[in-house]
Amino acid sequence: MEIQGTAALVTGGASGLGAATAKRLADAGATVFGLDLAQSIERAGDNVPAGVTLIPGDVTSEEDVKAALEKIAEADVALRIVVNCAGVGWAGRILSKKGPHDLDLFRTVITVNLLGTFNVMRLAAEAISKTETVDDSGQRGVVVNTASVAAFEGQIGQIAYSASKGGVHGMTVPAARDLAQFGIRVNTIAPGIIDTPMLAGVTDEYRAGLEAGVPFPSRLGNPAEYAQLVQMITEHDYLNGETIRMDGALRMAPR
Repeated sequence: MEIQGTAALVTGGASGLGAATAKRLADAGATVFGLDLAQSIERAGDNVPAGVTLIPGDVTSEEDVKAALEKIAEADVALRIVVNCAGVGWAGRILSKKGPHDLDLFRTVITVNLLGTFNVMRLAAEAISKTETVDDSGQRGVVVNTASVAAFEGQIGQIAYSASKGGVHGMTVPAARDLAQFGIRVNTIAPGIIDTPMLAGVTDEYRAGLEAGVPFPSRLGNPAEYAQLVQMITEHDYLNGETIRMDGALRMAPR
């Protein structure tokens, strides 16, 4: 599918994977809307690429997502691309010296990462389904969701995060099948260890240890590489119902 002349919705668009993806799609000719929390947009300040409009909102809110889609509709450019990057990664063991895992923490991680992804996907799919087809196959658009290698090899303390990202991976095939009749493809990226703001506070020693665990190339991934893969998935019309690992052949150890 051609990116030029389309509208794209990127959640978590104010930083990290979302910001890199928003820039990549805008550079390729899309009119990009980044949905993110108000405080994240405030932190981004003036550091917003040309062609990207940030919209405050919560991916878990039906009202916020609908409002964002209405704003996109006002731009009079067909929504074709949806990329779900919004997520959280708080840690906790099922049972530790402090007692059992906090239930509200588990619920929050699942709500943001899994329910939020589903909420955006279902509402955006409805908007895309009302657009004209773009090719002889009847294609209308593409959704790219974000899982993690933790969906497959969750580490100690990642029970909530792994459950949420495993759910995103698990939605991929049924979502692709559900939306096939509307000409909407659904794929998922499962990144390894990516150098995002979530790692900003780690020490150089800890970072070196993370890099050493990646077979090749032995470094952290970067958001621009994620964005590159989003573009490839968007443009590859026969890629559907797939979860793609982007991890340098990393297989996570228990800790």
